[in-house]
Amino acid sequence: MSSDEERGSSNSIDKEETRHVDLAHNVQARIQNPLHGIPRKKLLQQVEEFAREKDMEDILPELRKGALLAQNPKDFENIPELDEGDKEVIRREITHRWRQPRDLYLTVIICSLAAAVQGWDQTGANGANLSFPLEFGISDDPAVSPDAARNQWIVGLVNAGPYIASCLVGCWLTDPLNHFFGRRGTLFWCGIFCIFSVIGQGFAQNWPQLLVCRLLLGLGMGPKATTSPVFAAENVPAIIRGGLVMSWQLWTAFGILLGFSANLVLYRVGPIAWRLQFGSAFLPAVPLTIGIYFCPESPRWLMKKGKYKAAYRSFCRLRNSPLQAARDMYYVHCQLTEEFEVLKGSNYFARFFELFYIPRVRRATLASFVAMIAQQMCGINIIAFYSSSVFSQAHYSPRDALLASWGFGIVNWLFAFPAVWTIDTFGRRNLLLFTFPNMAWTLLAAGLCFLIPESNHARVPLIALFIFLFAAFYSPGEGPVPFTYSAEVFPLTHREMGMSWAVATNLFWASVLSLTFPRLIAAFTPTGAFGFYAGLNVLAFIMIFFLMPETKQRTLEELDYVFAVPTMKHVQYQGAVFLPYWVKRWVFWRKHAQLKPLYNFDEVQSDTVYEKGVGH
Repeated sequence: MSSDEERGSSNSIDKEETRHVDLAHNVQARIQNPLHGIPRKKLLQQVEEFAREKDMEDILPELRKGALLAQNPKDFENIPELDEGDKEVIRREITHRWRQPRDLYLTVIICSLAAAVQGWDQTGANGANLSFPLEFGISDDPAVSPDAARNQWIVGLVNAGPYIASCLVGCWLTDPLNHFFGRRGTLFWCGIFCIFSVIGQGFAQNWPQLLVCRLLLGLGMGPKATTSPVFAAENVPAIIRGGLVMSWQLWTAFGILLGFSANLVLYRVGPIAWRLQFGSAFLPAVPLTIGIYFCPESPRWLMKKGKYKAAYRSFCRLRNSPLQAARDMYYVHCQLTEEFEVLKGSNYFARFFELFYIPRVRRATLASFVAMIAQQMCGINIIAFYSSSVFSQAHYSPRDALLASWGFGIVNWLFAFPAVWTIDTFGRRNLLLFTFPNMAWTLLAAGLCFLIPESNHARVPLIALFIFLFAAFYSPGEGPVPFTYSAEVFPLTHREMGMSWAVATNLFWASVLSLTFPRLIAAFTPTGAFGFYAGLNVLAFIMIFFLMPETKQRTLEELDYVFAVPTMKHVQYQGAVFLPYWVKRWVFWRKHAQLKPLYNFDEVQSDTVYEKGVGH
């Protein structure tokens, strides 16, 4: 190499070191490819060292091509090492983004089964609430029992049981379970608990036994809700990650519909109806428990454990070509090398406390907290848990109350489908900002309809109409986003612990809601209770606007840089730049208003997506 070339190479390296992004304090809001700026010769040397170190020299040619492609994703047409077949594979990533390998879709199907189990478990108690309190002498109806106020708390406690156990114990088992057994082993554990504890509910002889079975169910629900979205997020490519990971909500909604369907079918079978309504939820847990071991393990988890050869085999099952597998593995490896230096997370308790004091992780913790608590603030679960009771208070017959709940389940499921196509283009944040104001007014309208005199025939259908509209706005927005978002935002070092925190937050407030709603609706009346949750929707909208960065179509590794941007910089941008732009563009209809971007991108892998116009 000539002296001029050496100086040029040295300057390149110096420039790269100068522009290195601090993962803790990304004040410049720069999102940087970890390979950006590395001279070609040095990059290929690093690849050879990597192949020797990981005993992967047999795939060295693919690793070389993969590294060059990961370094220059937008310029793949001009990389001489890539032949025409290689280039066609990369072109099809954009033009045929939903054409993915069978094993990737198998992973998504199994995660969808886990979601269906979650939804059915939630609604088994919904129909059973009409009869099991009478069976156990704990009626919450003041006209039936003089101890109705006390019984309302007991019924709430039984309903809240799985969520109490999940948020206090189940979610926090996720980290050790994943550490020792991997993503697949954890989901197998969850399947076992979701089969036998649910069957146990159907055989309970008194309410304490029923409560114990529901608490045991929480030991399966917590790790399942925590691990399934992470498992899907780690396995799918960035360009369609949101659409596939949000299948958690789509199939949770389907499980809710199945639960409502079971409630409606079984309510006439006599005194054992509530037992069958509780116990039927074991059905989707059986194929989940069996099917999970036919899926490839998460390659990112395998890399975290140092099992690179197994990770490459897993990537090959999850990508359309060995080139894509090699590219993704080397790109992830380089980012993880930087990540582990900054975010070590040495042990269980250290990782927990680091959620709150390492700046990059703390921002992800805050954003996931906002997304998760907003799901409970919006009031959806007062319908999912208690819709039959709510419709009964509107003077529906038991059959009509169950039928109206079933209609809610249909709406909740069908309106989740639009999010499959919009979550990766419209974006997570925009979906929430659109749906929360609409959820607020529909919930308020439903509450006000309870003030219509009972003699007015419009009262009953109007209550159902606004509850259905509420579900229609919820399902494509706050339904899919929280679990998708929380599965993405944490670095690999803290992903299990971070997701445990996020899901524990969600289920803790679900348990609070489930525990308090029977008493709340008695004290506030339906109008007051619905109005209270409408106000919480407005508060959640403000929190989302200022505290949730967008994550659409960025690789999991690139999100390290997004969440290294200081929180106050993001808040100031939203208030001082984005909000004035939005007012000018959409209130005063100034079509030429320009929005200054917050982030600066330096040759990141996902830029190929943006270049082709798939998303911005």
